[in-house]
Amino acid sequence: MRSLILVASSALALATPAAVLADHHGDGHAAHQAHHAIAAAVAAPTRTPANVERDKYRHPAETLAFFGVKPGDTVVELWPGGGWYTEILAPLAKAGGGTLYVAAPWERGLNRIKEKQAADAATYGALKLAEFPATGAGPKVPDGSADVVLTFRNVHNWRFGGADKTADAFKQIFAMLKPGGTLGVVEHRLNEDDDAAKEEKSGYMKESSIIAFAEAAGFKLAGKSEINANPQDTKDYEKGVWTLPPNLREGEVDRAKYVAIGESDRMTLKFVKPAS
Repeated sequence: MRSLILVASSALALATPAAVLADHHGDGHAAHQAHHAIAAAVAAPTRTPANVERDKYRHPAETLAFFGVKPGDTVVELWPGGGWYTEILAPLAKAGGGTLYVAAPWERGLNRIKEKQAADAATYGALKLAEFPATGAGPKVPDGSADVVLTFRNVHNWRFGGADKTADAFKQIFAMLKPGGTLGVVEHRLNEDDDAAKEEKSGYMKESSIIAFAEAAGFKLAGKSEINANPQDTKDYEKGVWTLPPNLREGEVDRAKYVAIGESDRMTLKFVKPAS
């Protein structure tokens, strides 16, 4: 009997590393597939050439990979504006069998996305439109339905766009995510030692401010990345972040200087909704 136990134990010891290796191989294969799918979406021929030119500032492939976006996910893009990231997320969802919601104030915040749907139903026709923050004026993203929620340079608008809607926005995001789901935030970054009053009109926010809002809603900070950092951004412009490209609010005044700086210094933060 003892020899049988030893044989069984030895077999288990030999099998376990193989099983672990198999699991790691599976994880690596899935990650490789996700990276390949993201790269293909970034290279989609349907993207606007002017938007492609901004890839050097916005690093979409690296950013989406950091947030762990997978082609079969249910993804929510908040306040898509003109659809810069939508042009990548739509073909990614289509190719991988995923679902993409675009959510913004109903309905004016979605007008430019509707224009894309009308012009190219093959690429954008399957997008689901939703209201965010939800007020009942339009359909909402169902609670517990999203794998990933993404917001790019929007939190300062929720905070200082009239009434402060930031806390409610983060609570609604928390509700729409599945347990274990991810919130990815990219935002113009104010230095932590700068006067907090600069947040109000500059378009920049401190990392600590974003983290505080997210944690108050129940999120856990899962990681930070410097993918979208720009150390050349001095953040001391009279007209705020909009002085830099792509807005160039000063017009021709010091235009070459601001073009040389490039787009703003940005934080890239990954939060997770606890699984339990």
